[in-house]
Amino acid sequence: MCGLAGFLTSETLSEAPTGVAARMAETLAARGPDDSGVWSDEAAGIALGHRRLAVIDLSPEGRQPMHSACGRYVLAFNGEVYNHRALRQELEGLGHAFRGRSDTEVMLAGIAQWGLEAAVSRFNGMFAFALWDRRARRLSLVRDRIGIKPLYYGWTGRAFVFGSTLKAIRAFPAFRGEIDPDAVALLMRYRYVPAPHSIYRGIYKLLPGTMLTVTEGEGRRDFSPYAHASCATRPAPYWSAREVAEDGAAEPFEGDDDEAVAQLDALLCDAVGLRMVADVPLGAFLSGGIDSSVIVALMQAQSSRPVRTFTIGFAEAAYDEAAYARAVAAHLGTDHTELYVTPEEARAVLPALPTLYDEPFADSSQIPTFLVSRLTRRHVTVSLSGDGGDELFAGYDRYRASQLLWQAFGWMPRLLRRPASGMLRRLPIAFWRRAFRWGAPLVGGTGGQISDRFYKLPEVLGAEGREALYRGVISHWEGVSRLVPGAQEMPTALTNAAQWADLPDFYQWMMYLDLISYLPDDILTKVDRASMGVSLEARVPLLDHRVVAFAWRIPMSMKRRGGRGKWLLRQVLYRYVPEALVERPKMGFAVPVGAWLCGPLREWAEALLDEGRLHREGYLAPQPVRRRWLEHLSGRRDWQHYLWDVLTFQAWLEQANGRINE
Repeated sequence: MCGLAGFLTSETLSEAPTGVAARMAETLAARGPDDSGVWSDEAAGIALGHRRLAVIDLSPEGRQPMHSACGRYVLAFNGEVYNHRALRQELEGLGHAFRGRSDTEVMLAGIAQWGLEAAVSRFNGMFAFALWDRRARRLSLVRDRIGIKPLYYGWTGRAFVFGSTLKAIRAFPAFRGEIDPDAVALLMRYRYVPAPHSIYRGIYKLLPGTMLTVTEGEGRRDFSPYAHASCATRPAPYWSAREVAEDGAAEPFEGDDDEAVAQLDALLCDAVGLRMVADVPLGAFLSGGIDSSVIVALMQAQSSRPVRTFTIGFAEAAYDEAAYARAVAAHLGTDHTELYVTPEEARAVLPALPTLYDEPFADSSQIPTFLVSRLTRRHVTVSLSGDGGDELFAGYDRYRASQLLWQAFGWMPRLLRRPASGMLRRLPIAFWRRAFRWGAPLVGGTGGQISDRFYKLPEVLGAEGREALYRGVISHWEGVSRLVPGAQEMPTALTNAAQWADLPDFYQWMMYLDLISYLPDDILTKVDRASMGVSLEARVPLLDHRVVAFAWRIPMSMKRRGGRGKWLLRQVLYRYVPEALVERPKMGFAVPVGAWLCGPLREWAEALLDEGRLHREGYLAPQPVRRRWLEHLSGRRDWQHYLWDVLTFQAWLEQANGRINE
């Protein structure tokens, strides 16, 4: 696991390209603390920088940027290709010889043998890399199918720049990052800036499953995926989540329940086994929930010694899952480590968040994710994670809630729904509080978990179609054009119908939308930044692309049964862990932000939400922010998630302004 950075420019720089690339890569030291390297071709204007976290082949033979044996290619790579041993054996049969044991060297040989796109299609892993073709004078940027590893790119002046995070791009001498109000609007709606956009105008995230090529001397162009179709340098897909979803729905699994359980068990066993290969200590996150428990169970089934597992606990019972993890660990016989975190220790993470996440990011579970990553890194270098189960096996309560809303109101003509929406807006708070208690068991969650959805009911009721209703359910701030003056919401996977899969089932459509948006832009971003911030490699077996393809073939009757999601995944887990140990209401991975804002974080929040400050900065309208802040303090409404969106942006902006003033 590593970090990469670089640039391709037609300009002559005022300093040596290797020096610039080294400085860009140095910002990624936490992602790669073990080694560093730079390479440049001044005549071509290309430079690559790299920071290495040594996991496979710890010797100098794994150093990057790495040259292919034929001398044609130079590669800077972040991630892992888990099937590199099988690929090496195949390539050796074709006459290739290898100096070391790294997957990077196998990747280069595969690209030289099969070509870039054909080789990438054979890679099973998580990766983001930059490849320079010395013969064609061409740079290629590539990101893995699901978007586990990040990669940013864009123009600054006449230089095309790229890096694992925005830190690296900011270190380029000519970079003058302009905060994009349109991106701020997206942040307020979704709590993250969705790909392909970034917080800076003209800097993009490479979409999952795509590659982008730039040739030497190429002039500045719009490299956005939403550029005009005539732009030949738009990112091009080499793998399509849409095709996988549509093909799976068109050719569903035809076996019975037992056959489906057996096939998923075998497939997950292989995916987990591949991700247990490392030359450094390895463990797993364990919350005691379905997803992490099935990963740990399959790890322990393939290990001759106890697997290292890690969890954190909280004193607040509503947020504590440590006892569940402890019970699963005891049953499986893992070497379990848990740490109870005090509220003061959790809040102490706040000043580090703008640097850690690098771009405004407002999922408050970023705090416990960082804390469990920090705990885990004290003992191991690689940890397996259970992310992806909800999106692939219909685990989120909001799927059920959205379907119920559509069934209840979707039949009504929109002209009738509008007056009904107005009536709901006028209902007293006491009504909504009773509704939370009534609605929780209906959708399988708790009152606190679904409160936002009920509060938003008046807004989503007027939605034009079920797709718009779901976007309303997952949105935070409504009317972001009023919150972010002058902003226009840019197209994303959530709004661009051209990216949607043709799926007849509403559940499938919601899962697909989460797979291409929420999963990479929120969940995987959170895990990547938290883990790499402490130099820990996090691997996600459930997102093996073979598992993804199989999951889309599974009919909904095997995903949701008895009013609960993840039925098939649960059956695999029950082969290893008694049902009673893992069955409980879904909790999530959160901290009591709402209570903190009324208590120990009140002074911090008040400073960031000061009306005069908001007015001077000009990104957010003070009135709606202050109104919700005062309502939250009074206890009339719980606006913690909405306020956290604003607070994380304000904290990031404060740090960004500090960099400008240095």
